[in-house]
Formats: sequence, structure tokens, C-alpha cells
Amino acid sequence: MKSATKGVVQIEGHDLTITNPDKILWPEQNISKLTYLQKLIVLSPYLLKYCRDRYLTTIRYPHGIHDKSFYQKNCPEPTPAFVKTAMLQGIRYVNMDSVPTLLWLGNLACLEFHSSFHHIGSERPSEWILDIDPSLDHEPRIMYAVSLIGDVLDSMNIRSVPKTSGASGVQIFIPILPKYTFEQLRAIGEFIGKYLVQKYPALFTIERLKKNRGDLIYVDYLQHWYGKTLSAPYTPRAREHATVSTPLLWEEVRRDCDIRQFNLLTIEERLKQYGDLIERVEPQSLDHVLKIIT
Repeated sequence: MKSATKGVVQIEGHDLTITNPDKILWPEQNISKLTYLQKLIVLSPYLLKYCRDRYLTTIRYPHGIHDKSFYQKNCPEPTPAFVKTAMLQGIRYVNMDSVPTLLWLGNLACLEFHSSFHHIGSERPSEWILDIDPSLDHEPRIMYAVSLIGDVLDSMNIRSVPKTSGASGVQIFIPILPKYTFEQLRAIGEFIGKYLVQKYPALFTIERLKKNRGDLIYVDYLQHWYGKTLSAPYTPRAREHATVSTPLLWEEVRRDCDIRQFNLLTIEERLKQYGDLIERVEPQSLDHVLKIIT
């Protein structure tokens, strides 16, 4: 198959055509489309968990990470019969709920998977996520900053899981009981963001416009909203190190781990060692926080 330009594989009873398997998608890591699809199979039990029954946006790189790319919200056509879709605000999104659908998208060079914060048909958030976004391309303080936010959450009796975005930032994932609104979570996020800015004014900002942030690290509590998306846990990213959005241990954050070490070439061994770190945290009650701030 490696020497072919096209081949057909059968996945869960569905025939899937694989085109240009030798095409290099990540040149620095020499990762071909075929290797990428093999890695997606490894990631599938974890990635599908956070994309299934959600509205999915992908980013496609038909000729690899250094060529042109585009966001794909509407389901690509022609659409195989096994692919499920869901409408939201006039857009026909893919519901990536199976390995065949994942590999179909992978074959189309969808290299990133960004899922909604809520499930299809629901208006309530499925989890709560704070997006910690550096203003500099290289930000050596990012893990220190995230550790400070972790300490604040701990002091509020909120258990959380940090995860690399796969790009330059880190996202803090908080499993929650399924009873809160986006408005309530945004209020808590704003409370935490303002506290961090007040306590560490030389490190944090809640300024939305990047041009006005200087070198400060942005605590983005606004992205978490109905209809918006964020890089899903375990999605690959179109970066030269073929990074994967990877949940971390808090001790790894405090040791100032390097985001680049969590990538398509290392993720399989990590998953064998740790499994899904997000699963270790029980859904959290935030009632005690809402009583204080509202």
C-alpha cells in the first residue's frame, strides 16, 4: 500500500478509500498520511470520547502543515453513508462518533479536531475549560503561570486537569456536574481571571485583543461558550513537532514540562502508561463557588 497512490481498507465493516498514503504531512517528523492514519487509530478511543455527539470543526492541510489550510465547519462532500451530521445555526457539522468517520476525515488531511463545549442538542456545557494563551510565540513562563492557576483552583476546592493545547498554550479542563449554564461558568472564570490579574499584574491579563496584551498571558474565560469550539483533548496539531493536545499531571506542569514532547511519535507510550488523565477526576460541583460570587 505504501507504494500506491490509492487503496481501500475495511474499517468496522465500511470500505474506506485511502489516497496518497505516502504524502508527507509533517516534514520535520517525516510523518506521512499513512503513519498519521495509524496514529489516529491509536488515539481513537480517547479522541472520539471528546468529539462524539458534539459539533466538530476541523482544520485541513491538503498538502501538509506548511502549505495552505482552511477551517471546515460544514461536513465535506461527498459524504459517506456512515458519517453522521448535526445542524446548528445553519451549519451541517460532522458528528465524529466512529473510527471510520475519524479516518475518513484523516484521509482528507484534517489534521486538527476542534469540538464544541456542549453535546449535540444540548444548551448546557459538558465541562468547563479555561484557555491559557500566551501573547508571545515563545513563553517560558507558561507552565509556571498554569501552576499558579492550579493553586487557585485547589484553594477553591475545584479539581482540574491541565492539558497542552498542542500549540503554545495550555487549557485547564474541569469535569463538572451536568447542571450549570455557560453564564454561570463564565462568571466563575471572570472572577478567577480578575483575581489573577490583581495578584500577578506582571504575568496575567484578561484583555481580549492580543495587540493590547504586551507580553502578558491571557486567561481566556470567554471562549467557553455555546456554539464555540476548542482543540479537543488528544487532537493532533499542525505544528512542526506534530504535537498532540495532551492531558498532564500537575507535577509535570510544576516541573516545567515542554509542550513539544507530547506528540504523535510519543503519545502511544504515554497512553499505555497513564490512560486518560481526565477520567481520573470526578465531575465537580461548583455550587460552593457560585454561592460566593453571585
